[in-house]
Amino acid sequence: MRVIDCLTQDHNLLLVGLAALICVAGAFVMSRLFAKTRRGVARDRLPWIFLGAVAGGATIWCTHFVAMLAYKPGVEIAYAPLLTGVSLIVAMVGCGGAISLGAVRKRWAPAFGGATFGLGVASMHYIGMAAFTAEAVVHWDMAYVVVSVLAAITGGAVAFAIGANSELRHRPLLTPLMLVLTIVSLHFTGMGAMTVLPFAPSDGAWTLTEADTLLALGVAVVGFLILGTAVASYALEEQSERLSRNRLSSLIEGSVDGMMVEADGNVVMANRAFALLCGLPDQAVVGRPVADWMEDVDAMPADALVQSRLKGAEESIPVEVAVRIEATPDQTFRILAVRDLRPRIAQERRIAHLARNDSLTGLPNRASFLEKLDRIAAAVGDTGQFALLAIDLNRFKEVNDLYGHAVGDQLLVHVANNVKDAALDTEFVARLGGDEFVAIVPVTDRQQAEAAAERLRVAIVQPLEAEHAELQCGAAIGIALWPQDASEPSVLINNADLAMYRAKGSLATDICFYEEAMDEAVRQRRRVTLGLRDALENDRFELHYQLQASVETGEITGYEALLRWRQPDGSFISPADFIPIAEETGMILPIGEWVLRRACAEAASWPEAYRIAVNLSPVQLAHVDLPRMVHQILIETGLSPYRLELEITETAMISDMERTTHILRQLKLLGVSVAMDDFGTGYSSLSTLRAFPFDKIKLDRTFMSELDGGPQSRAIIRAVLALGESLAIPILAEGVETQEQLTFLREQGCDEVQGYLLGRPAREIVSDPARRNAAAA
Repeated sequence: MRVIDCLTQDHNLLLVGLAALICVAGAFVMSRLFAKTRRGVARDRLPWIFLGAVAGGATIWCTHFVAMLAYKPGVEIAYAPLLTGVSLIVAMVGCGGAISLGAVRKRWAPAFGGATFGLGVASMHYIGMAAFTAEAVVHWDMAYVVVSVLAAITGGAVAFAIGANSELRHRPLLTPLMLVLTIVSLHFTGMGAMTVLPFAPSDGAWTLTEADTLLALGVAVVGFLILGTAVASYALEEQSERLSRNRLSSLIEGSVDGMMVEADGNVVMANRAFALLCGLPDQAVVGRPVADWMEDVDAMPADALVQSRLKGAEESIPVEVAVRIEATPDQTFRILAVRDLRPRIAQERRIAHLARNDSLTGLPNRASFLEKLDRIAAAVGDTGQFALLAIDLNRFKEVNDLYGHAVGDQLLVHVANNVKDAALDTEFVARLGGDEFVAIVPVTDRQQAEAAAERLRVAIVQPLEAEHAELQCGAAIGIALWPQDASEPSVLINNADLAMYRAKGSLATDICFYEEAMDEAVRQRRRVTLGLRDALENDRFELHYQLQASVETGEITGYEALLRWRQPDGSFISPADFIPIAEETGMILPIGEWVLRRACAEAASWPEAYRIAVNLSPVQLAHVDLPRMVHQILIETGLSPYRLELEITETAMISDMERTTHILRQLKLLGVSVAMDDFGTGYSSLSTLRAFPFDKIKLDRTFMSELDGGPQSRAIIRAVLALGESLAIPILAEGVETQEQLTFLREQGCDEVQGYLLGRPAREIVSDPARRNAAAA
């Protein structure tokens, strides 16, 4: 009752209200400054501690002083200046120490800081009361004094503990309210402990018998100015932080990845992309702990990429998280960039699928087939059995050429789907590329393998309706059985291919089993191909020269370079056996260059300047770089271009007349002679002779061998010789082996001859005068 009586009877209520206003304003400012100091890092707290000490201490002291001015004990009162100033300093020190201690990141720190605040307020109050002087005797009730101090310490501890509790929803209101209660309970309980017995005022004191209201208003104005300064500083800092937050918000909102900012374990900012990942509205994420969505978020290192899982609304999402630490004067933030890994994982799965499957048909590709074949071969060993079917589509190229590649792709997809539907669960079908397919079929005998091949063949030949036409292709299927036909997967593939090529060339059947003896020619071709590479690398080719002579004088006019392939046993492989293979495999290009270079080099070293004739393959003639190569070889070997004669066949020109004649004209510009070889065996078209001015026509040897067989051969030879004479092109007859043939050619006016009658091909040329005139005898 004493406290209530003191408030209602001994105080000016108008000034009490003014003191209360100062107290409330100061409590709000101090609670904000305490929260801001606690959020900041230790090195940036000192300015805010100082501001809190000045603002808090000054407003508490102003509250106390205005409330004391409102106190009317019935006698004139005064205050000692020194102790009054000391009370102000004590209030500021107490507030500064309380904020500094309460901002420490320890569980006990806020309560100890609040207790320090209460103790500082109590010290300020009673030092200020010690400055109180009046014409009376002042009596203190120590029980009230103790209660007031305990109330201040307890209230301060509770207020600071509330202010440090980030999970408390109404913390911004409860903290200043508790501070106000702490200050009010201290002041009025402390005033209730004092009894004033009138006496006389002390010397040297400030007497406040007049204008006390004006003084109270002045003190209040000063207090509000100090508070205004603190509020302005706080507002400017908040404005700066708000601008920073807005910039950060714009930055993270513009990111395609999920972005969120976390402080003290809670999300303070998140963009729409992150909210969509979580499956929540934009603002539903803010304020909640990051651990609600992210696994092991506390263990994620800064400045590193970490893979984790995001707890979405419906599923757990694989994500990649980048963490960055940003420190501000008030607080430390973690910025998390969260990237959804589902598109990347799907893309990686697609890439892995494409690496093992055909992109057009979806069937397993060559890599998958080889792995599957190795696994099955290893699993069944020598005791199990399966069949490998090599499948090649017939007439597919015709569809491509006639309707285009897009329709060809449709047909391939159609065939692949049909084969996939026709294959059993235990069978494996793959596309190797182009129009080639394979199938691995578990079987126990040849009949099952043939039945499976026939089933797949029927599926392949099913027509496709496209381009207003019914498109259809056939299939050639080769079958090789494991382990009867091969004990190695690579050999099994090779044998199935051999059987498939046999079926492709057969008119009677589309399905063939591999047989060891049926494709020796193919094996021989492969051996020849390997041998050609080895012979070229190890210089096992030789050039033999066959002389050419004038029919009229018997003089040697030149030599033809003929390629020979010597074997280790001294025998030779006929050019008729390896030249076609070299042309098919492309080996004719390096071999032809070797022949031309070697022939020119050796001819340049001959004692006589004989002409040297070198045959050109159609493959060489189609090569646009041929004139440059010939020119380079002539320069390197030093052979005069007028001594070099290049022989081509009419067949080489027919395929692309315009291109071939262009290349031949470039060769002619070098000074090289060009001869038409094997005339009479090809088209023998007069348009060919008209298209290019040949320097010589070589009559094929078959006419010489048939010279005695009837009048037709003689008539043809006469016609060719007459044609050459009319076109002013010299004629050389090949294959002259008898004196009768030579005599006939001399009678018909042939220009030159070549054959065994004059000499067989040999490594060395003939320079003996007796041999040189042999043709004239």
